[in-house]
Amino acid sequence: MASEVMENIKPTRMELLKLRKKTALAEKGHKLLGEKRDALVVEFLKIIKERAKVRRSVNADLAESYLALSKVKMTMGENSLNEALKGIPPLEGIELDHLNIMGIKVPKLAWNPGDRSGINYSLIDTNAYMDEAVEDFNKVMENLFHLAEIEGSIESLAVEIEKTKRRVNALEYIFLPRLKATQKYIEMRLQEREREDFFRRKKIKSIMEQQRAEEERLLGESLV
Repeated sequence: MASEVMENIKPTRMELLKLRKKTALAEKGHKLLGEKRDALVVEFLKIIKERAKVRRSVNADLAESYLALSKVKMTMGENSLNEALKGIPPLEGIELDHLNIMGIKVPKLAWNPGDRSGINYSLIDTNAYMDEAVEDFNKVMENLFHLAEIEGSIESLAVEIEKTKRRVNALEYIFLPRLKATQKYIEMRLQEREREDFFRRKKIKSIMEQQRAEEERLLGESLV
């Protein structure tokens, strides 16, 4: 399908020069955006791979933590466990910041556990399994925050990749073809005008030569 010619364009040499500059600029922009898209995809795949690794680690840590918790239940009983858990402080000390990846802001989480690593429950009513479970869950929290960062980065990069892809496609399949089609249209019109001017000048020259010849003939006759 032929590309559409841009509307309200005058077929002049000045307009042709403007279109050539726009085309060169659009081609440069298309190249840069294509490079940006490809680099973002590489970074995206890299983070996807990292997410798989962190997820495996988180799943393993969670399995270990729940195993420790099950030992606490079996040795202490559920009621004693619930009482001991009341001494665990709520989740606090979370700070949200941002990192910059190729101009894209991605979330960065920081967690300061404070006194969570300390003993906040009765040592008399609990056992070593309780200490092990608390330590394991504190450890898994750090990996969970890292996983949340990765998920946020993936979402931000996916949005930017799609946005960049749309811009690249718009330039490649809509804007650049229209510019080039309009440029070709103006070039054809200018060539037609040049041909018309050539034949017009040739016709005028032929008429002037005929008139000159006729004047010379009449002058010759008048001298006889």
